[in-house]
Amino acid sequence: MSSPPSASPTRWFKSMRRTRLGEQCLKTYPLECVDLMNRAKVAFRAGRTLEEDFRLAQLEAVVRMLEEHECDFVDALGRDLHKPRFETILSELILVKNEALYAVSNLKRWMQPQHVERNLSTTLDECLVVSEPLGVVFIIGTWCSPVQTCLVPLVGAIASGNCAIISPSECTAHTTELLHRLIPFYLDNECFHVILLATNDLHEVVELKFDHVFFTGNREEGIRIAQAAARTLAPVTLILGGKNPCYVDQHCDIATTAQRITWARFHNAGQSLVAPDYILCHTDVKARLVQALKCCLMQFYGSDPRESRSYGRMVNLEFFTRTRDILWRSGKVAVGGQVIEAEKYIAPTILTEVTEPDPIMQKDIVGPVLPVLTVNDLDEAIDFINKQEKPLCVYAYSSDSKVITRIMSETSSGSFCSNDSILQSLMVALPFGGVGASGMGSYHGRNSFDTFSHRKSCLIRSTRFECVTYLRYPPYEDRNLSLMTWASTLSHRSQGWCHIL
Repeated sequence: MSSPPSASPTRWFKSMRRTRLGEQCLKTYPLECVDLMNRAKVAFRAGRTLEEDFRLAQLEAVVRMLEEHECDFVDALGRDLHKPRFETILSELILVKNEALYAVSNLKRWMQPQHVERNLSTTLDECLVVSEPLGVVFIIGTWCSPVQTCLVPLVGAIASGNCAIISPSECTAHTTELLHRLIPFYLDNECFHVILLATNDLHEVVELKFDHVFFTGNREEGIRIAQAAARTLAPVTLILGGKNPCYVDQHCDIATTAQRITWARFHNAGQSLVAPDYILCHTDVKARLVQALKCCLMQFYGSDPRESRSYGRMVNLEFFTRTRDILWRSGKVAVGGQVIEAEKYIAPTILTEVTEPDPIMQKDIVGPVLPVLTVNDLDEAIDFINKQEKPLCVYAYSSDSKVITRIMSETSSGSFCSNDSILQSLMVALPFGGVGASGMGSYHGRNSFDTFSHRKSCLIRSTRFECVTYLRYPPYEDRNLSLMTWASTLSHRSQGWCHIL
């Protein structure tokens, strides 16, 4: 396996010239995007990305970039989100590295044609499915996980042999600047580009006719991206936020349940597409659960979370204000509720006495607020979940396997996890994506490779045995039709329909 050539001084100068650490990134204008896309198309048509060695070298370069600049990523995410080093390494860097290393280990097998079962008419032929790259793909990341939402899809695009243009979120300026600076140094400069776009410009760029558009973000923006992509018939993958329900049964370990929910809801200051959005708990355990959640907040972040090095901040004033306003107009604060606008700080907050019409139940929560609602039984919980749009995740906590099975089978969601939260979205071997209002398509591991590939059906035939296939040619005769019908019926009974064509 060959490693990529070391960067020349010229290449290093070009990548550093784009921006220095701490400087404001220069916006990429649509005309520049056209130029970058044309360069990527030329590289793709030249077959630059097709060879296994090239793909492996690029994947290994991604891993090397993360390892050599771990401190830079920790610093950038600390500036953008006040994100603790622990969370940055665990939920951003390790996740991307695992994806890249998994792809390196399995790439040869993924690239091989898949032979399918032959039938009577293809006994002497070769039937196979070939995974071919789509071309130039567009990856749009989101601000709440700015590294992994850009680089995990990029790993799939590289593995499947595509060129890619990446657009990190403008909200996380330091992380975006870092990606813009590092990717040109580590990855092929003709095949992979980072662009810096305002949200309002995304739709214009999407209309440049990419071969696939991969978007992670909120539902409203996802709809606009899908509409723009539809104008050029570009396929899309949409990973969209939503209201992820979390059912807590009366039969569960309350202490462990509270710890796992508290971690999932309040890590990264609640800014996550996969965190539990609200709790539906059985009436009998509400008081104990709320008390356990309070204890967990004290244990995790101390009496003043503002002073905790393990607690983050809102990404900007827009999201701070939105979350604060929803918080103040919903339910009753059981713990937390303090806000400091100058620091974009919202204390981890638990709300009780929340009702379905409250503002916090009408909009997605991308902040450190956890509403607790009550239900009288499992049927009421399932009915409540099914009345809402299909979420990205459903969570259920119970020691009763029958309860878990019912929640899993009687609700529809992009993913499901019992007695824990978020972990199902981090596993490289599990597909992750939405359904209905929470998106379309999936990724991670082999699923990322398939998302960015076209599975082409191939039948390799010869010109032999014309003495059989001539039956299909005009002039049509009833005798020939009878023979072909007989052959098809015989095949149907044994191993599937076939036609002597």
